[in-house]
Amino acid sequence: MKQFEVNFDGLVGPTHNYAGLSYGNVASLNNASAVSSPKQAAKQGLKKMKALADLGMIQGVLAPQARPDVDALRRLGFSGSDADVLQQAAKQAPAIFQACCSASSMWTANAATVSPSADTADGKVHFTPANLTNKYHRSLEPQVTGNILKATFANSQYFSHHTHLPDNEHFGDEGAANHTRLCHEYGERGVELFVYGRYAFDKSKPAPVKYPARQTFEASQAIARLHGLSDDNVVYIQQNPDLIDQGVFHNDVISVGNQNVLFYHEQAFLDTDKALAEIKQKYGSGELHFIKVTSEQVSVQDAIKSYLFNTQVITLANGEMAIIAPTDCEENPAISAYLDELVTLNTPIKHIRYYDVKQSMRNGGGPACLRLRVAMNQTELAAVNQSTMMNDVQFERLNNWVDKHYRDRLSVDDLRDVALLNESRTALDELTQLLKLGSVYPFQKG
Repeated sequence: MKQFEVNFDGLVGPTHNYAGLSYGNVASLNNASAVSSPKQAAKQGLKKMKALADLGMIQGVLAPQARPDVDALRRLGFSGSDADVLQQAAKQAPAIFQACCSASSMWTANAATVSPSADTADGKVHFTPANLTNKYHRSLEPQVTGNILKATFANSQYFSHHTHLPDNEHFGDEGAANHTRLCHEYGERGVELFVYGRYAFDKSKPAPVKYPARQTFEASQAIARLHGLSDDNVVYIQQNPDLIDQGVFHNDVISVGNQNVLFYHEQAFLDTDKALAEIKQKYGSGELHFIKVTSEQVSVQDAIKSYLFNTQVITLANGEMAIIAPTDCEENPAISAYLDELVTLNTPIKHIRYYDVKQSMRNGGGPACLRLRVAMNQTELAAVNQSTMMNDVQFERLNNWVDKHYRDRLSVDDLRDVALLNESRTALDELTQLLKLGSVYPFQKG
């Protein structure tokens, strides 16, 4: 039976904006309050999805969240009509208001942690939405994320959905941004790597000082238990606290893996030698490529600015691997020189392809942030909601939908306008019909 790793990219929402909400994410902070282009952002994302589908990859799409989140504002005491709520919140509590307008759900690497059926005790694909407790604006997402995942992977014979972990920073969980999987073939049992920033219940352990560690060891353990993973195919690795303090807020900013390749910066982990030895031991026989990038080759700051490691490493139909990189990597002389050399080395990575995702990059997320990876076999893939899969027809439909509903320019001040809220709801209601999701948004159930 054929096996696939399917990328489900997050569709950028109609209220895509730059509010600079993510403390610890340098790119997000640097572009706070800049004017955004929701239409351009959505089209850049769709173009990348279509490009991967044209390369022979199986590509899906995940719907965005509804923003502004009026329900969250009402929960915080703002009342009256929707227009009243928006105006009151924007005037009385602008920081809270902007948090409830966040565009961050576009980064579906933070949507959930996924374990394929080859790894789990019950032989199902398991999903746990991330609780994202470290940032208020992201902590608003898990319930709707779960709704969208259940509507996308709706067959309970093959897919198992868990409730997100408790809404408390002791179990801070950032999803696949701190999780990767190494394997011989996608359908064979693999080794799941959980990278965490700190121990929540043991303050004697190393932890960052300047910026928060968003993923806890205890959360990673809980996900592994929920997914029915064996200790024999799980490795827990602590992220280097010094790098978190330099702006490496997630592991996928400093390392990425695919099949038998782990591509990482030498400063990524706290105890690299120990982690790599455990991976080797649990991976078993077969060739394993640890591609280490030294600080001499690429500085940490260049890695963060270009998102060299927030690239997608994919396996092409001929078995060779390609890196899907943002054009920011191509425009950085040190990074492009490194990548030119990388494809000549004795590793499976033989191709570099650059894509323009600047609207996402400016908000603090590269190509890998935009996708959630789901390894599946043919039977499981056939059980997925097929309207969420990217093809020529759906690409055209979604582009037409964006043209119909999205604005070319959006400022933070526009978010208080109830007309934008109504435009967004109309658009998302139509999108759920296009993707055959049913009612996944609170406004659809009112």
